[in-house]
Amino acid sequence: MHSLLIKVGLRFEDPLDERRFVRGFVLGDLPRAQAAMVLGAIVYCAFGIWDWILDPVAWTTSFAIRIAVAVTTLLPLTALLFVRRARRYAELIYLIYCVVPGCVLSLIYLVIDRGFEHSTAGMIIVILFVSTLLPLRLPSLALFCVSTWGVFIYCETYATYLSEGLRFVNNFEISFAYILSLYAVGAREFRARQQFRTAEALRIEKERSEASLVELRNTQGQLVQAEKLASLGQLVAGVAHEVSTPLGLALTTTTALEGEINRLDATIQSGQVRRSELTQSIARLREGMKLLFSNHHRAADLVHSFKQVATDEADEERRSFEMRPWLCEIMSTLQPLLVRRGHQATVLCEDGIAVDSYPGALAQVIRNLALNAVIHAYPDGRIGEITIAVSRLDDERMQIIVSDDGIGIAEGDLAKVFDPFFTTRRDKGSTGLGLHIVFNLVVSALKGQIDLASTPGQGTRVTLDLPLRPDAAPAA
Repeated sequence: MHSLLIKVGLRFEDPLDERRFVRGFVLGDLPRAQAAMVLGAIVYCAFGIWDWILDPVAWTTSFAIRIAVAVTTLLPLTALLFVRRARRYAELIYLIYCVVPGCVLSLIYLVIDRGFEHSTAGMIIVILFVSTLLPLRLPSLALFCVSTWGVFIYCETYATYLSEGLRFVNNFEISFAYILSLYAVGAREFRARQQFRTAEALRIEKERSEASLVELRNTQGQLVQAEKLASLGQLVAGVAHEVSTPLGLALTTTTALEGEINRLDATIQSGQVRRSELTQSIARLREGMKLLFSNHHRAADLVHSFKQVATDEADEERRSFEMRPWLCEIMSTLQPLLVRRGHQATVLCEDGIAVDSYPGALAQVIRNLALNAVIHAYPDGRIGEITIAVSRLDDERMQIIVSDDGIGIAEGDLAKVFDPFFTTRRDKGSTGLGLHIVFNLVVSALKGQIDLASTPGQGTRVTLDLPLRPDAAPAA
């Protein structure tokens, strides 16, 4: 029987799924079921009027039986469902609620004179009530049908006044009422199980999708972080290359000064110091000191700029800064990479543009746009110029335009350049996250807007519309 129910879709193989379905099916609309149970008790007693019409003498007995069933069984069972612990037995409560009055109804027909001649209608009404208003499953309804019909047939044997034809008609009509109710309840339960399966499949798929989304976001975050580190690595390599030049010159100058000091010391030790030699030595030492100072100063400036940019990119806190000197520091760290590839960078920035924003995010945007131009705008060793122009739009906003005179972007790629992982140079090691990072930082962190325009062969222009204070700007 168990396997048959599973095969026809009226039971789940997983016991846990079966328990969850039964609980949802039986208790899914408990207030409506309780209201139906109260209504059933009232209707059951109200049919005492029918008993009075059929037998004015014995109706008081039948009505007393109806009241007793309502008071001792129907209403207490309804009230029992308000007890939380009793709800686990809700289906058993429903079954008892239906079986008791259904069986007692046959006893009432024995009390009433010739009651079984009019019993069919009352039994059908009880069957309709049970199959339509209470959340019984098919096995429970089958128990109700077997028990009530068995009692009906047994009590009917005492109705000797019934002809065989009327006896057959009664059972024929009641049997079809049972069959139809079984079909209706079975179809209702089958649909409910299908909906449960669909809901479970959707829930599982949702959990799987959410888990995949979390994993994708984690992976994307790791890739974005790797892209940032790779960008920072390019910065470190450029700065290291640029710092090595003044430090190398300083080392060479130091060696030359050491030789000059040794010669001067030897001359002094000999006691034959001529004024001209002393003057020349001092001049050479002074020139060497100037070279040392200028090269050390250049190296110190580069290290300071790199330290400031690295601090800004590592620090996500906001601070106040002026755009022109800040932008010059950013570009000074990019200058080694640009110079090594033969490009020229031009900075055009109005004086006095004070910003209270996130320098780390803005630095990442400027650097990614510049590096993206270096990598993509000038393939095959081409040389060009990158321009960064900053202007104030009004008291609350500024505009930054990063443009190049490179090969431009194909028209079919314009709509996809900000998509994650889109790149035309994957074979060259590009990840396609640079401009995606730019877009997210501009919109999310800086609360601005970004626009890109490009014509193949005529370069690319990226326009940033940014608030001077992100918290005072509406979301873009």
